[in-house]
Amino acid sequence: MKPVVSFCLSLTALVGALYAATLAAAPSGLPAPSARVLSSAAVAALPSPASPGAAADGVHVTNAQNATNAPNAMKASIAASSVAGSVTVHMPFSALGAYQPLNLRGLEDVRVVNVGVRLDHVVTAARLRLRYTYSPALVFPISHFKVSINNEVVATVPFDREHAGQIVTQDIPLDPRFLTDYNQLGLRLIAHYTLEHCEDPENSALWADVSPTSEIILDTSPIRLPNDLALLPAPFFDRRDVSRLRLPFVLPAAADNATLRSAGVLASWFGALADYRQARFPASSTLPSDDQAVVVARSAQLPAALKLPPVNGPMLIVTDNPAAVDKKLLIVTGRTAVEVDQAAAALVLGRTAMAGPAVQVAQIDIGAPRKPYDAPRWLPVDRPVAFKELIDDPNQLQVRGSSPDAIRLNLRVPADLFSWNGSGVPLNLKYRYTAPTVQNNSILAVQINDQLVKSYRLAPASADDAQGRLQLPVLSASGNRSSSALDIPAFRVGSSNQLQLRFNLDSQKTGLCQGVASNPVQAAVDPDSTIDFSSFAHYAQMPNLAYFANSGFPFTRYADLAQTAVVIPAHPAPEELEALLTMFGHMGQWTGYPALRVQIARPADVAQLAGKDLLVIGGNGSASLPDRWHQALPLTIGGRSNDGAEGVEGGAVTRATFSVQEQWRNGAHLPDGSAHLERDGSLAALMGFELPGSKGRSVVALTATDQRQLIQLLDVLEKPDRVAQLQGDVALVRGGEVDSMRVGEPYLVGYVPWYARFWSKAIQHPILLGVLGAIAGLLLAVGAFTALQELAARRRGV
Repeated sequence: MKPVVSFCLSLTALVGALYAATLAAAPSGLPAPSARVLSSAAVAALPSPASPGAAADGVHVTNAQNATNAPNAMKASIAASSVAGSVTVHMPFSALGAYQPLNLRGLEDVRVVNVGVRLDHVVTAARLRLRYTYSPALVFPISHFKVSINNEVVATVPFDREHAGQIVTQDIPLDPRFLTDYNQLGLRLIAHYTLEHCEDPENSALWADVSPTSEIILDTSPIRLPNDLALLPAPFFDRRDVSRLRLPFVLPAAADNATLRSAGVLASWFGALADYRQARFPASSTLPSDDQAVVVARSAQLPAALKLPPVNGPMLIVTDNPAAVDKKLLIVTGRTAVEVDQAAAALVLGRTAMAGPAVQVAQIDIGAPRKPYDAPRWLPVDRPVAFKELIDDPNQLQVRGSSPDAIRLNLRVPADLFSWNGSGVPLNLKYRYTAPTVQNNSILAVQINDQLVKSYRLAPASADDAQGRLQLPVLSASGNRSSSALDIPAFRVGSSNQLQLRFNLDSQKTGLCQGVASNPVQAAVDPDSTIDFSSFAHYAQMPNLAYFANSGFPFTRYADLAQTAVVIPAHPAPEELEALLTMFGHMGQWTGYPALRVQIARPADVAQLAGKDLLVIGGNGSASLPDRWHQALPLTIGGRSNDGAEGVEGGAVTRATFSVQEQWRNGAHLPDGSAHLERDGSLAALMGFELPGSKGRSVVALTATDQRQLIQLLDVLEKPDRVAQLQGDVALVRGGEVDSMRVGEPYLVGYVPWYARFWSKAIQHPILLGVLGAIAGLLLAVGAFTALQELAARRRGV
C-alpha cells in the first residue's frame, strides 16, 4: 500500500511542477484578468494595428474547462492602456434588481443576480459581501450555499449551528478572472433537515433568505479606450452600469434655441438608453475636470482647448478630454445651427454605420412624423398584443420548481385611456404546466401591479395520462394546456404597469417516504397569449400631475414631441439648463424615442405657441411666466398673486398664495373643503393648467423660488415613492416632502363617441332610464302589434 501512496504523491508533485512551469512560461503580454469583450462587429470597427496611434488587439485563448463562458473560449479584447488610480465599486443587490430578499426554499433552490462591469474599467479584485439568514433546523455538515459566476462554482458557504437563525455577514473572495462584461452571480441553496433517505422537499425547515443589502464589491482600474465612434454609446453611457447616468453637457455661454434643441434631442436619446437607471444632465460652458461630457456647439463656439480636425459640415467626434486625463468628449458640431441639428439627428438615428474618431454626416432624414400614441415603449392600443411582443427571450415565459418567481410583463400604456362602459382589459391567457397526479393546491395567480385579479386551480392529469396513454399536443388539443379569458379591472391599470403571473405547483408527495424528485415541475405561458386595450377611448380630465410624473402625458402623446414646446427663461441659469436637459431625458425614458421635433422657445415667443402643449421651466418663481397668464395660474410664487397682492421682493422669503379645493398629503386624500393658504420660505412647485386662449392645450410648469430649488423637483421625479404623491394641479416640494392639491378648475381632453357620452349621462339617472326604457318598450310593442294587424288584414284580403 505504501508504494502506491508514494507513487501518487510523486505524480501529484510532478503535475504541480509542470503546471508552475507552464505559468512561468506564459507570455507577459496577455490581457489582464477580466479582459473587456466586444462583439465581432465592434472589434472590426476599431482602428487596425497598422494605423497611427492605434494599439494592437490582443487575443487570449483559454482552456474550455476554465473559460468563464464556455461557448466563447476565444474572446477579443479592446487593446487599451490602463490609467493610474483604482476605484472601488459597491453594487448592492437592491441596485441589481433584487429589491426584495431572495427567498430560497426546498432541498435545492437557486437565485441569480446580474452583474455588469463597465467597458472602461478592468477588475483587479472582487468579493461578495453576503448577508443571509438560514434555518436553525438544518443538518449543518451537509447544508450550504454554492456561489457561482456564469455557471462556474467559485465558492461554497457552509452553515453552522452557532449562527443559525441570525443575520450573518460574510465576505467571500471572488476570482476576477471569472468576470466578464455581463455576469450572472448564482446563489444555490443545498439544504437537508435529516440524514434519512426520504426528505420532503416542501418541509418548512428548508429555507434561507439573502438580504438585498448584500453587495458585490469590485476593485477596478480605469483603462483608456480608443477614440472610436463604434463604441457608442460607451463610455458616455454604459449598459453594464446599473447606477444613475450622470452625463454633463457643455454648451456655449449664451446658447440659442437651436443649440438647446439639439442638446435636448441628445439628452432624450441618452435618457431612453438609461431607462430605469434614470439620468441627470448638468450643464455648463466649461469642460468638466473629472468626467465624460457631451459638447454641443457650432464650430466657432467650441472650447479653445480642443484640438480637432477641420469642421466642414455636420460632424461627430470622440476625443480625449484635455481637462481630465482618462475621460472622453463626444462633440456634436457643425458650421451652422442646422448642421449641428443634423449631426445630433445622425447620432440618435444612424450610429450603427459610424467608426473611427470622427465622421462627417453627408445626409440625414429623420423620417415621417410620429403618429399619436405610437411610442416604442407603449403597447399598441388599436389591436390585441401578443405576449411574444413584450419579451426578448421565450425563456422569460417559463418557470420551474414548486414556488418559482413570478413571470413579469411590463405594460406601459397611454395615461388617458378611458373605460366609458366600465369594462376591463381583456386578457386571453394560455398556459402549460406539469399536471399533478391528484387534485391539490396548485394554482396560477394573475396579478396587476401586485394586486390580485384572479387565481385558477390547476387541474390534475387526465385518466389517459395516468394510465400512460399520452396524446401529443401537436396532434391533439388535449393534454396539460389550459386557457382562460378574464378582464383586468380598468381602475387597477395606470400608465406604467406590471402583469405578474405566479405559478404555485404543490408537492405531489403522498407519503413520508414516497420518492419524488426535488424539482420535477415546470410551467410556461404561451407566447400567443394576448392582452387588448383597443376598446378604450382616449379621454381624460386635466390637469393631472400624476399623468405627467408617470408618463410625461400629454407631451409624450407624440413620441417625437411634435406637439410640444419647452419655454425657458431668456437668460437661463445652469440649474435651469440642467432641469431642461433632464426633463428631455425623462421624455426619452418614457417613450423610448428621441425628441426630434420638439421646439424651444422663450417667454416672449409664447403668443406664437397656441397650437402646442407647453412645458415651462423657470427658477425665478412666477416672474418667468408671461404676465397674461397670472389670472390663470393655480399658484403664484412671488410677483403678483391671484388676488393682486405683491409678493416679497429682494429677500430670502417668498410668498406663495393660493386657494385649495382638494389636498393630498403623502398620497392620502384629506377631507374636502376650501382653504386659503400662504407659504413662506424656499420651495419648488410643479403645476398644471389649461393654456390661456387655447382650448384643450396643457401647460406644465416646473418653477421655484430660486434656481437651486429646481433640483429638488428633479430629485422627486427620480423616486417612485415621491412620484406616487404627485397629483392634482399643484405639487409643492420642500425638504424632499411633497404636498399635492387641486386648486384650479379642471378641463377635458380627448374624444368619446356620442353613444358613449349618451350612455355615461343616462346611467347617472337610473330611475329616468327605467322610465324611458318602459316607454320605449311600450312603443315597440304598439308598433309590432300594428304591423301584425296590417299583415293579417292583407292575408284575409287575399
